[in-house]
Amino acid sequence: MSDNNVFNMDEHRKNINPSKLIKSALLIIALLLIIGGIFSSIFVVKEGEYKVVRQFGDVVRIETSPGLNFKIPFIQSITTLPKYQMLYDVNPEEITTKDKKRMTVDNYAVWSVKDPQSMISNARTIENAEAKMGEFIFSVIRSELGQLTYDEIINEEKSSRGSFNNRVRDRVNELLDRDAYGISVTDVRMKRTDLPDANEKSVFQRMISERESKAQEYLSQGDAESDRIKAETDKEVATILAKADADAQEIVAEGEAEAAKIYNEAFSQDPEFYELYRTLKSYRTTLNDETVIMLPSDSPYAQLLQGISE
Repeated sequence: MSDNNVFNMDEHRKNINPSKLIKSALLIIALLLIIGGIFSSIFVVKEGEYKVVRQFGDVVRIETSPGLNFKIPFIQSITTLPKYQMLYDVNPEEITTKDKKRMTVDNYAVWSVKDPQSMISNARTIENAEAKMGEFIFSVIRSELGQLTYDEIINEEKSSRGSFNNRVRDRVNELLDRDAYGISVTDVRMKRTDLPDANEKSVFQRMISERESKAQEYLSQGDAESDRIKAETDKEVATILAKADADAQEIVAEGEAEAAKIYNEAFSQDPEFYELYRTLKSYRTTLNDETVIMLPSDSPYAQLLQGISE
């Protein structure tokens, strides 16, 4: 570098005013602070959420409509609350039914924040609101199920259960409104009902005994019905056979009468031939190789056998 250039740079440094540099730096910092303040004062409210504006920890306003909004930078802060419906899984608890049976019920609830100001004032956080809602749900369910028997609870087809879920929902909302928690329950549903571990084995054994007793009752009814059917069948068979036997005897009697009539008509035409026929027939019946007949010698039958004619 030439000596002239070095000399010019030195002269330029001498002409720079330090105060101007400081002012420029301060101006730049101020602009940055202004820009940062503008951006930090803007916040966006989205669909399905509440924006809570706090100042030194106190709630000054709550924005509910979607869009751009402003706050005082560095003084006011923003927190968010859900506006959409949420699902809360209620912890399983044991209850006692109307017929003194212990059972474990597991429920869930669909809920939402309807008044964020009241919710913040009384519950403060979402977790606290859910805890309080869970207490109310269990209390109401225990009271409602305590008026039903075990069979009515586990069998939805039985009319006694009716609008159980609706009754629980309405009663829980009444309690939440009473204490101004700013939340609302849309629905309460029972996921499942279980027996406590300590009672499960004994209940199952009792159920088995009841089923066996019922099965034996059905078997006894079946045996009684079978005996009744057999008795009726035997009676019908005996009636049919007796009628058939009577009909057969009547037919035989009629046949014998008709035969006797025919015999009488035939033999009356020649009595001597009929007498001979009866004699010959008696020979066939009475005489064989071992027959011994003792007759008087003057008996016509003896004379006939000996070939002696009168």
